Amino acid sequence: MSQLPSYLPPDNPGPWAVYLEQVERVTPYLGKLSRWVDTLKHPKRILTVDIPVELDNGTIAHFEGYRVQHNMARGPGKGGIRFHQDVTLSEVMALSAWMSVKCAAVNVPFGGAKGGIRIDPRNYSKRELERVTRRYTSEISDILGPNQDIPAPDVNTNAQTMAWILDTYAQKTGHLSTGVVTGKPLALGGSLGRVDATGRGVFTVAAEAARDLGISLEGARIAVQGMGNVGGTAAKLFAEAGAKVIAAQDHTGTIYNAAGLNVTAVLEHVRSTGGVANAPGSEALANDDFWTLESEILIPAALEGQITAKNAASIRTRIVVEGANGPTTPEADDILTQNGVFVIPDVLANAGGVTVSYFEWVQNFSSFFWDEELINRRLESMMRNAYKDISTIARQHAINLRTASFIMACSRILEAQELRGLYP
Repeated sequence: MSQLPSYLPPDNPGPWAVYLEQVERVTPYLGKLSRWVDTLKHPKRILTVDIPVELDNGTIAHFEGYRVQHNMARGPGKGGIRFHQDVTLSEVMALSAWMSVKCAAVNVPFGGAKGGIRIDPRNYSKRELERVTRRYTSEISDILGPNQDIPAPDVNTNAQTMAWILDTYAQKTGHLSTGVVTGKPLALGGSLGRVDATGRGVFTVAAEAARDLGISLEGARIAVQGMGNVGGTAAKLFAEAGAKVIAAQDHTGTIYNAAGLNVTAVLEHVRSTGGVANAPGSEALANDDFWTLESEILIPAALEGQITAKNAASIRTRIVVEGANGPTTPEADDILTQNGVFVIPDVLANAGGVTVSYFEWVQNFSSFFWDEELINRRLESMMRNAYKDISTIARQHAINLRTASFIMACSRILEAQELRGLYP
């Protein structure tokens, strides 16, 4: 494995080490472009900032924030900002790198970036979160911009967060640039279809894979980890297609119904209570039992590192569709492949969000907005085409879809880097 940077602990390098191993695995397939492969192992820019904020009670709190730009050979940086108490620099580095791969895998002209703040938003008021967001934006504003780096929502952030970023950036620059963020409210230049885009992309590629494997969606058993925008939208679309969502899991627990959960009722329960626990028409399961349920499709759509060497051998499903970023470790990936589980990797499966973010960015530049039917049709077309192209590479080399996705994406990134050369 590549030498770790000095600022990551060698005994616990975190998600960045997972990404580096993925790059190592793809290197033999890159041909003459492998000369440039170390470019992928070094983020272009890492910014760590202190965020001092006055809380509602008058005390001053300090939060740690990051913005990492991994590679911008193919276009401006693109990636979400997450608020989470366990965010680490290694995690944000890995997420930015996976964004580089994701954008290139579906041929969206962005590079990868990511941001994060170490904060548990449940412990702070809306006004306090606004102050945190605005101060963070002010601290990183020099590297933001519609032609530089374009944030979007991620874990525990949303359209309102993006509105605060947009306004703070406008106050700093003296003019409104709606393209500085995506995933923002419609009233500020947001795009129709953006909220459901990632989940719709998950459903689209899963349906393609099911057809390839001869699995009918009618009556297919679906298990979903995470019932937010991604998992919730995917679950709704599967239910509409006649599948049975038999289990759902989030931070509040695991629910199960062999005959199929009422997805609409579960999502309403999540909106009103904050989690799936005690949703109507369900029974509780132990969290570990979620991974052992028999299903046709399993969708991890929560956080990274959920499928590991400890639970991968117990998974009894035909298809794993990674709605989250980095939910499967390399060791678990090998176990799933050996057991005949078909894995659709995150860099393909959840690329629907950045694809519609690209559509939003294009609409902002033109000030001409598309209707939702057109957006969904174009999203589904791009996702299907990417799935087919990557599947072709997988068949040619007799490899899994993750390695095939990395071959396509890394080749595109490194070709752009080679053509641009080094300056000076």
